[in-house]
Amino acid sequence: MTRQFFPSACCALLLLLSAAPGFAQTPSHKKIPQPQDPADAILASALAAMDRQDFEAAVTSLNEYVAKKPNDPTAHFQLGYAYTALHRPSNAKAEYEKAVALKPDMAEAHLNLGLTLLESDPAAAVAPLEKAAELSPTDARPQLLAGMALERSGKIPEAIARYRAAEKIDDKNFDVHFALGRALLGSSHPVDAESEFHSAVELKSDAAQAHLGLAQSLLAEKKPAPAASEYANYLALKPDDSAARVERASALADAEKEDEALAELDRAATAGPEGIRALQLRALIYFHKKRFDDAIPVLQKAQALAPEDADITAQLGHVYLEKKDYNNAVRTLIGAFKANPAANEVLKDLIAAQYLNKNYPAALEGLDVLAKREPLPAGSWFIRATCYDRLAQPAQALTAYEKFLQLNKDENNDMYFEATARARFLKRELENKKR
Repeated sequence: MTRQFFPSACCALLLLLSAAPGFAQTPSHKKIPQPQDPADAILASALAAMDRQDFEAAVTSLNEYVAKKPNDPTAHFQLGYAYTALHRPSNAKAEYEKAVALKPDMAEAHLNLGLTLLESDPAAAVAPLEKAAELSPTDARPQLLAGMALERSGKIPEAIARYRAAEKIDDKNFDVHFALGRALLGSSHPVDAESEFHSAVELKSDAAQAHLGLAQSLLAEKKPAPAASEYANYLALKPDDSAARVERASALADAEKEDEALAELDRAATAGPEGIRALQLRALIYFHKKRFDDAIPVLQKAQALAPEDADITAQLGHVYLEKKDYNNAVRTLIGAFKANPAANEVLKDLIAAQYLNKNYPAALEGLDVLAKREPLPAGSWFIRATCYDRLAQPAQALTAYEKFLQLNKDENNDMYFEATARARFLKRELENKKR
């Protein structure tokens, strides 16, 4: 980085701003010259205003100066910087462009031009930032900023290449490791992202977002227990992030630590009413623990928040089915199937609910629909056979039992023994009727 434009007596605020990744590169100048001619006097006044951070006065003097000395690239660069400090990006852009045109090898002007464009037009920022990187091959910052412009322009592989180039120049740069980890995670390379976030955390252990990125990488790698631990590190720094608490609860549930997951959901709920994600996760944990009576009101809350979400209705129907509340299961699953007629899993639950609720014609109707979509497994043929049997349709029942016995691979289950006995009985009954 070039020597600071402002002398050591300058206010700490601008020193901080000039060091921040998104703030313009500060211009440098030698000791304010003694005025030799009117233009020099104007420049001296401008530089004095810059030193005391009076950017309005600096803009006035610098504009007066460049009117007299329009081919001075440094003056245009300093004027651009003053406009940047005044949050006037369009004016700053114009001055940086003039500086670049007058002095194409001025790395700072290319850098500040790119920074000025980065937020509003990242694609346009790429060229000047890449030029700044070319002109400053030992400086990691232009490489980092060029990577940011490429990433924001949707050119992720190119951004990753720039971040890696910055890392080669300065492998102790937190911002580089964090940016590279973020880009790798976003492009489905969680293993590489994990490594970068680990490096970022080692460099700055109190960087909450680095812990969050590490947790997300571990979760993407299907490492729920380490992910939950890293979420805990993040939450120690950002305890009010209820969404992250829900994600930690999900990781704990995946790690089969369901009681801890419920406790984390309870902590998240202290921030306000639970959202869909939290409610579905809570209901799933209750379901796994066979706490069906607890799961039902939770899913009903989720259903009230998202009545158009067929999956939530289907989940509620499945819980009713497991609870053996077949009337409510049928009613709820009919609603879920109407909302999403292509959902075969919902159709299968509905068939089971109708069958167990002894509505055999409806179960057969559902089986007919399912059979047009996929080959029926052995268990479905047993249900079909039983429905025909209960409806006193022996010929259809025998055909279905025989199909079940043909497909069944387990001769030790109860269905096999029942099907064998019923098929033998029905065959005799049909033969007797023929006589």
